[in-house]
Amino acid sequence: MGLFLLDHGAGNVQSLANSLTKLGYTDFRWIRDAQDFADMNAISDTPPALIFPGQGAFHTAIQCLHAHGLFEPLQRYLDSGKPYFGICIGMQVLFASSAESPGTRGLGRIPCQIGRFDDTEKAVPHMGWNSAECIDTSDPTTTEGVSSTSHYYFVHSYCAKYDTSVAAAEWAHSTTQYGQEVFMSTVRQRNIFGTQFHPEKSGTAGLNILKTWIEQSRTGRTFAPPSSLFRLPRPPKPIDGFTKRIIACMDVRANDEGDLVVTKGDQYDVREKADPSNLTSTDTATLKTAGAVRNLGKPVALADKYYASGADELCLLNITSFRNSPLLDQPMLAVVRVAAEKIFVPLTIGGGIKDTVDPDGTRRSAVEVAGAYFRAGADKVSIGSEAVHAVEKLRSANGSGDGTSAIETISKMYGSQAVVVSIDPKRVYVDPTTYDGPYKDELVYGNDDGPENERGRAWWYQCTVSGGREMRPVSAVELAKGVQKLGAGEILLNSIDRDGTGLGFDHDLVLMIKRAVSIPVVASSGAGAKEHFVSVFKETNVESALAAGIFHREEVKIEDVKTAMQEAGFNTRAM
Repeated sequence: MGLFLLDHGAGNVQSLANSLTKLGYTDFRWIRDAQDFADMNAISDTPPALIFPGQGAFHTAIQCLHAHGLFEPLQRYLDSGKPYFGICIGMQVLFASSAESPGTRGLGRIPCQIGRFDDTEKAVPHMGWNSAECIDTSDPTTTEGVSSTSHYYFVHSYCAKYDTSVAAAEWAHSTTQYGQEVFMSTVRQRNIFGTQFHPEKSGTAGLNILKTWIEQSRTGRTFAPPSSLFRLPRPPKPIDGFTKRIIACMDVRANDEGDLVVTKGDQYDVREKADPSNLTSTDTATLKTAGAVRNLGKPVALADKYYASGADELCLLNITSFRNSPLLDQPMLAVVRVAAEKIFVPLTIGGGIKDTVDPDGTRRSAVEVAGAYFRAGADKVSIGSEAVHAVEKLRSANGSGDGTSAIETISKMYGSQAVVVSIDPKRVYVDPTTYDGPYKDELVYGNDDGPENERGRAWWYQCTVSGGREMRPVSAVELAKGVQKLGAGEILLNSIDRDGTGLGFDHDLVLMIKRAVSIPVVASSGAGAKEHFVSVFKETNVESALAAGIFHREEVKIEDVKTAMQEAGFNTRAM
């Protein structure tokens, strides 16, 4: 069987290639234009099988298919009866249309429209790990490797609602519940199979689905729909299978010798603290490292370690180096490329994702920068300081975006789920009896039984830029609301005051942001024990929590965090 991957010109297609290589299928070929389709049969002496990997918005995917002359050849391929596997947007384009872009016509194989999740009682996008339940489990050969005991990685705002009263239900192969909504997580009929989740980013469980589909395609079997006997209503269960995510973050920068290392600081200062005047002559090692960039390991080695330990996502933040010219930062792009070859969970990249100008005067758009990292293997990009400036601009324009910010341009091209905004706020203490400023409705008051330095005090959270070094006249709540309006799909919520303290997450800050937005929030900064993860999930219902230093120094292990979460009754992803 000849194995082919369709590269429609947008999104992270490299991750699928990495997964196939991991599984030992190294002889695949790319389909990038109509001629590649025409050459399919000549290239291989066995029937071809095609995978359409997905990342991006519905309209972008369809436009790219037309622009590259792929739309009609793909239709003819689907008519041919040869095996097709669509992943995420590769599944959604099979439908007639999508509420994401109502004027755009899809391939029309499945006769209904993709709809948007209801965000009144849950965060949207649906971002994270969830279960999938096959409709027909009577014959193991029809499940395509999908297991109800596994979790798979989803990242989407739009879905195919499972409705047994419409013809599209005949395509349903498995369903997933998010909140109180049930949707089709896989579709299958005749030669066509599709997954809403990303098997290439779903660890061992996802790799098994890819392997099963490829091996079954090699037998020449024609896929048939499950019996209509199994088209039964599926009322929502009291609790869905959605899990809380644990994210390992790595701050990457060049040390003084020019090597890329993972570092970590307290309140963002990554230099080792040591006063040479207080050292004895025997403290040569400490003396040598005083003032040096703190080195906690190599980024690829740590990423591989955290993946093996069960991290649900990984985050690589480029905190120095060529952030002003990210496309010239070949070492960082190489780190992403090599890390993506080893890990099969989502990877977020941050640092320098903005419109830039190279030293030679070449202009680089934020979309171009993000695209380079997506092609290297990243799944999401994180935007920091640029988001603050974009919201300041939004405010000056009376709440109307002009479509030029990095958030707007990247989310338009790749979908909101591809854009994370990293917020770095710092407390501003005020007199609770006299303050009458613009953020009086956002004041947090210290509890009488809380930390001594907070009792009787009040504060609001002010945003910063440039790694926490510059304060800006924007509150954390104002920023969170603004970036959601501009098109961000997730918020990474840091806390300069808690960073490196080990005191636990700032629940007041997390709750405030959770109540202000309807997109997922990642709690960050302050974790010092496994119990801190349990408490932030219990008290704020945040979707995920992130840590860095405690994982790097092995003060807390990811496995122990997950065990504590399971004991507390939370759904977690098993390896």
